[in-house]
Amino acid sequence: MPADLAVIGLGHLGLPLAQAATTAGIGTLGYDPDPRAAALSGTDGPLSATEFRRLLAAGFRTTTDSAALGRVRTAVICAPTPPREDRALDLTAVADAARTLAARLRPHTTVILESTAYPGTTEEFLRPLLEAGSGLTAGRDFHLACAPGRHDPGSRTHHYANTPRVIGGLTPACTEAAATFYGRLTDKVVRARGPREAEMTKVLETNFRHVNIALVNEMAVLCHDLGVDLWDVIRCAETKPFGFQSFRPGPGVGGHSAPVNPNSRPTQGRSPAPPLRLVELARDVNGRMPRYVIQRCAALLNEHGKSARGARILLLGVTYKPDTGDQTGSPAREIASRLRELGAHVTYHDPYVPHWQVQGRPVPRADSLYETAAAADLTVLLQAHRTYDLQGLSVKAQLLLDTRGATPAGAAHRL
Repeated sequence: MPADLAVIGLGHLGLPLAQAATTAGIGTLGYDPDPRAAALSGTDGPLSATEFRRLLAAGFRTTTDSAALGRVRTAVICAPTPPREDRALDLTAVADAARTLAARLRPHTTVILESTAYPGTTEEFLRPLLEAGSGLTAGRDFHLACAPGRHDPGSRTHHYANTPRVIGGLTPACTEAAATFYGRLTDKVVRARGPREAEMTKVLETNFRHVNIALVNEMAVLCHDLGVDLWDVIRCAETKPFGFQSFRPGPGVGGHSAPVNPNSRPTQGRSPAPPLRLVELARDVNGRMPRYVIQRCAALLNEHGKSARGARILLLGVTYKPDTGDQTGSPAREIASRLRELGAHVTYHDPYVPHWQVQGRPVPRADSLYETAAAADLTVLLQAHRTYDLQGLSVKAQLLLDTRGATPAGAAHRL
């Protein structure tokens, strides 16, 4: 099958896109300069090993040869944009992808940015790179648009086809070209006024999640101090048919989309806008949760006459999201590291993670879940995978701390 689509970047956005496009009968090529990128599927990647083998069998192919990018009609940039130490988004991979594509770009190609980026990135950052490297003009010689990624890994409800996609093109024709492409993959396409509105949509969606999780995380600490059952509070609040959307606390916030403060981006001569103070506060609140979990672990052990030093502690679920092997940003690493610093003997169990290292040191994996939980001084549920029999675990475990509120009421200590 000749390739009609090039997916640039085979990570948490690129591979699901490739899977959806191939399923829709679109000849799809995956380009990534790192030959190991696609091989991550089945470990901590967005597709399982079985899904990836099926994708290859359906005609999808990968390459590290950029020459193939000059033979497609649509190119989608799915490069990662991780936060730097100063919390600004790192656009290095997007720039590299743009320069590589520009050298092969042909007239009438549709170029789409899916990577999380600041408002203005498509027009002010991506467009100049593409035009300088190709000699073509965006909006006249090729179409340019932004369609921020939306993917819910591990979900049985939200799939590629039933998740609406937001499209914002440089020109109305650019928007329609991108909308026509995504219309083959999804049931609904939403047209934004332009690239900036599409980019800001992603910023709002991401920050909405982090701010609301921060609120319930603070509520969890407060309710524990006051002796109030937060989980019952949430259950009751959920009955309000308007003005409320439930979120649940946890040991931290992982995932690929870190909170985004558009004002951390270089202003390129413009006066900086006021910072999004609520976003920064939410980041700080959520960043403290792993330490709070450690405090609760130490307190529970102390209440039962034990010390964290020398304690056998079992961590259940080390991924950032249930029912997936993706460990990106998972708070489990910091929790395991801090427990080791306290002198605890840490083991873990996760049906999706056969091997796990923290700070370069392997963490022993529990082969027999129930026997290990019964022998451990403390079992900590960090991720509630569906495969866990939480009722059974609550019976077997000597002491169980549930950071997700997933166990039956009264069966464990909850965050």
